[in-house]
Amino acid sequence: MTEVRILSTGVYLPEKRLTNADLEKMVDTTDKWIVERTGILERRIAAEEDATSDLATRAGKSALERAGLEPGALDLIVLATISPDMLCPATACFVQRNLGAANAAAFDISAACSGFVYALSMGANAIRAGQAKHVLVIGAETMSRFTDWEDRNTCVLFGDGAGAAILAPSDEPSLLFESLGADGTLADLIETPGGGSRNPASPETLEKRLHYIRLKGREVFKSAVKVLESCVRKSAERLGVAIRDIDLIIPHQANVRIIEAAAQRLDVPMEKMYLNVQRYGNTSGATAAIALHEAIEENRVHPGDLIMMITFGSGFTYATSVIRWLGNGV
Repeated sequence: MTEVRILSTGVYLPEKRLTNADLEKMVDTTDKWIVERTGILERRIAAEEDATSDLATRAGKSALERAGLEPGALDLIVLATISPDMLCPATACFVQRNLGAANAAAFDISAACSGFVYALSMGANAIRAGQAKHVLVIGAETMSRFTDWEDRNTCVLFGDGAGAAILAPSDEPSLLFESLGADGTLADLIETPGGGSRNPASPETLEKRLHYIRLKGREVFKSAVKVLESCVRKSAERLGVAIRDIDLIIPHQANVRIIEAAAQRLDVPMEKMYLNVQRYGNTSGATAAIALHEAIEENRVHPGDLIMMITFGSGFTYATSVIRWLGNGV
């Protein structure tokens, strides 16, 4: 079977910052309340004229430039998002058009905050199966468009951004494995009820604010901690390594307290847990991609290091990807 590696990564983060001080002026909340419960200090908000495809295009272009590839070299674009430009066509098709990637197939994945790792698996498997040579995988979200800015329990959590990775065949094992899962019995913990076939757009759904994301905070917290712990233990066991031998864990950037609780249960020092949620909030399907890129840029990752990305989100989806980092470059 063909081995797969990450050639490069890229990100795009909107310029506008929404701080906790800004939110204090919008809803009944305080910086202290937000920091104590989430660890978030600020989040990025997309420009009014930008849609998810615009953020995704810029992240994809950044990754292509870092890999030294032309858009025409892409065979496939897989985009993870729950904030698409529209219900159809797929947002990935707009990205393909924007980049000029005429030879690439394109489709979206809707797996919420697990989206990027799901997409990474789909892209890697296309290469392993001989169906593609170069794959652009993107996680991109404009969560601010689906956030209820009158709900203090949710509006403090989310932000906008995009991250991308270029996958290619490798002579050395790099993407060691991906593990995907879901528990549909918990699907109502995080949802956007309006706008689909269950509750089509109507005056009633607008009045009830069903087109905004909703979540059950306490239940999500408990489930997320359990999933993080379980994924780390099962992945280490599958690799045949001790948890202490994992060089860097990149957990879903939803809430610092969730990550701290999981680290304590795993007896993992927080220094091994990558964090950037304080700067960007929860960017859903983009979080893992942005965090991976920043970990590389900050020299938290070195050739030969073992990296574990773990995500969880609405559905209740969860996913793990284990990478032996070979370094950037074709």
